[in-house]
Amino acid sequence: MLSRTWGVIMKNNNRFRIKIARMIKNAGEGHIPSAYSIIDIIAALYGSVLKFDSSNPEWEDRDYFILSKGHGAAALYAVLEEYGFISQEDIKNKGRETGILGGHPDCTKVPGAEASTGSLGHGLVTAMGIALGLKIKSKSNKVFSLIGDGESNEGTVWETALIAQNLKLGNLCLIVDKNNSIDQILKFPNMKSIWESFGWEVYEVDGHNEKEILHAIESMEFNLDSKPKIIIAHTVKGKGVSFTEGHGPWHHRIPTDEEMENIERELSQDE
Repeated sequence: MLSRTWGVIMKNNNRFRIKIARMIKNAGEGHIPSAYSIIDIIAALYGSVLKFDSSNPEWEDRDYFILSKGHGAAALYAVLEEYGFISQEDIKNKGRETGILGGHPDCTKVPGAEASTGSLGHGLVTAMGIALGLKIKSKSNKVFSLIGDGESNEGTVWETALIAQNLKLGNLCLIVDKNNSIDQILKFPNMKSIWESFGWEVYEVDGHNEKEILHAIESMEFNLDSKPKIIIAHTVKGKGVSFTEGHGPWHHRIPTDEEMENIERELSQDE
């Protein structure tokens, strides 16, 4: 699983961040900070964890990844293009009427998108349903879902947490993008102990350190009668570029030509 070196991983992810910014600038819409906080997680999953066949997205033995925080879709699109699910032309046409890539993933249009998401709180529910179906069929496929920490305010998240634990969905792994967006609305003092009280197997990692992410997943036993798993990934919104980090005006901002040059300059320094 840990077949790539850390230096190569970081170089690739900076390249993804440049691609994300270009994509959003070209489309005139999107969320750069929300995509930057999760790109290291998604890159780790597709690069070293998930079983998939981009030439056959509906492959029966594939693992599933559902991006519940759909407004971070540009990160998913960048990785799907890297692995051949979609084309560079699709990336160029993001946000256009003739294109397949919108502000949120649409599973009826985007190969590799397992669910249409964006209405927060629905992705984990969908992932649980898939995990249950696979368990009933005694299939070994793994199911991953990524939610934002602000999404944890949705009641469906906690309904799903209780049901998944009661059904012993050991093939389900939730990842929380803990970029502290939740603190802007409703503080969540101890997420780890709360999820443990719901009967989940809890891991905490630096969400920008793929080694930690992958070590956590390697530690899991995905047998069908074990506890569901959760990774609380501590992240920084807008990670990678000094002036996009944090909870300021960049949430839905489109970079100017000068800002785009500065983004590319900062992200190219480590290459």
